[in-house]
Amino acid sequence: MIQFVIYLAIGILFTVLDCLLIRRKVSIFKWIASFFFYTIFINASVIGILILYLHKPNTLLPKMYQTSFALKYIILACILGIILMLVQAVLNRRLQFEHQAPKRAWTDALINIVIILFTVIGLLAVFFADWFIDFFGNITPEQFLFNLNSPIKGTSDDMTNAMLKGPILKAIFYSLPLLFLVAFNRFNIQWLTAQGAKTFLKRIIIRFGLLIIATAVLISGLYYGSNKLKLPEVYRAYNQDSKYIQDNYVTSDAAHLKFPKQKRNLIHIYLESMENSYASKSQGGYMDENLIPNLTKLSNEGVHFSNTDKPFGGPQQIYGSGWSVAGMVNMGMGIPLKIPMNGNSYGKSGYFLPGAVGIGDILHKEGYNQTIMFGADADFGGLTTYFTTHGHYKIFDVKYARQQKLIPKDYNVWWGFEDDKLYGFAKDEITRLSKAGKPFNFTMETADTHFPDGYLSKNAPTPHKSHYANAISYSDEEAVKFIKWIQAQPFYDNTTIVITGDHRSMDKKFFKHFDPKYNRTVFNLILNPAVKPHQTKQRQYAPLDFYPTTLSAMGVEIKGHRLGLGTDLFSKEKTLIERDGFKKFDSELSIRSNYYDKEFVSEKQSH
Repeated sequence: MIQFVIYLAIGILFTVLDCLLIRRKVSIFKWIASFFFYTIFINASVIGILILYLHKPNTLLPKMYQTSFALKYIILACILGIILMLVQAVLNRRLQFEHQAPKRAWTDALINIVIILFTVIGLLAVFFADWFIDFFGNITPEQFLFNLNSPIKGTSDDMTNAMLKGPILKAIFYSLPLLFLVAFNRFNIQWLTAQGAKTFLKRIIIRFGLLIIATAVLISGLYYGSNKLKLPEVYRAYNQDSKYIQDNYVTSDAAHLKFPKQKRNLIHIYLESMENSYASKSQGGYMDENLIPNLTKLSNEGVHFSNTDKPFGGPQQIYGSGWSVAGMVNMGMGIPLKIPMNGNSYGKSGYFLPGAVGIGDILHKEGYNQTIMFGADADFGGLTTYFTTHGHYKIFDVKYARQQKLIPKDYNVWWGFEDDKLYGFAKDEITRLSKAGKPFNFTMETADTHFPDGYLSKNAPTPHKSHYANAISYSDEEAVKFIKWIQAQPFYDNTTIVITGDHRSMDKKFFKHFDPKYNRTVFNLILNPAVKPHQTKQRQYAPLDFYPTTLSAMGVEIKGHRLGLGTDLFSKEKTLIERDGFKKFDSELSIRSNYYDKEFVSEKQSH
């Protein structure tokens, strides 16, 4: 009932305005015709816009008009009605335009440029913030800033296309009405009365009004965007100085690392976005059906550290660990990846955390041969610089594969080449390393489960409705096949395998219906460790705790069981999160650390 009252009220309102203000003396027939025209045209148009363009399929349901939806409907109908009224006024020659040439053309042009720039920038801030959260999920802007400060070759075309089709195109499109008004703002607007034409809106007033609107769009857009991306928090963090890292960081010299007589090989497999949430609910995951049955079964053969009493849990995702490069720095160096302030640019200048010491540095000093393998371009995020300056790794990426004619020069699938090829290349490279007469460290990262929605191999079965679920299941199957191959090799008895997710998935759509209270953690498993764990469940820890834990799993003795900011999880020693609590730990890491900038980031630390 209410919805029909609204429909009729809108028709009556604009019929009265039209007949009294624009047409004036009209017959009863004209009144009736106007009523039907405005009632049908306005309401049909608004309903169509809401259903077809604003995706409100329940617009015709009566219950919708008992909420704030009714007010929104009325506002939209009034906007459309006013536009119709203006058109009627022009057609009936009530509204007239008197050409007014600008007194100073250059001033006029400058103001018009300012209006357009303010509008586009303001709208871009809004749409970019929304796109950023929608595309990347709940990650901090530091990741985006990091990628701006480091080499960006090798990025997926999907991200570039999404940015062009998303915030940039939207900002331009929604600026068009104001652009139109700016372009045709050459007239004084007059209203024709019985006494003649009267100017009621001068051109200079219109221009001033457009400038006010553009300024409001700029200010409100920047305010909305900065708050959506939490930029004020980032700014506040970088205007402080936390002593937490300085007080708790343990150097490799202080840890007095002692390797066993027979040094063990290390294979670290980073599985892109591999989470414990993919397991079944009974196991600690979030799925009704286990998407990673092979990995969960394989876990019975090794050590898996859980943050709960359920079989599958993992580290808390902390500040500076939520993307691939950051995850590798956390697990390989025992520190978060913080955005440089007056430091280096993470790869562009040939240095990447020159003052920090990682597993690669330690193993290189101990005589290890080392290879890092990606299906993407290792220049992305400065990874080439990171691994060459911290361990002299051999870089095996899509560029290397093309150079060695392992794939065609123009081959480009997903981020470079797909995981099906990655595992084949990895077998060949591990075999080569195992025959070189030295202990080896082979590290690799998969990519097929990367957001958005993953890449599904042509060889993959599709048992699930979700494309991403199928990509996850296939990744689980192929990873374990690869691991089983390693276990069958003669060098396996003296090899430790570490399998971890690099970070939580950023795929927004897949996790849309997750309970926000559910704690998502990355998968972890250590096979064939040299030591036994004291406790595997109810451990509160961070990705950076894998730094000493990985070395300990290789049989390396660590004085005090601490290295970097990490704690050996095989030991009884409490992690910093267990000692101080997650909230304090994460908050302290988010604050700028002069010690971090000076000791790790500054290029003065380079050799």
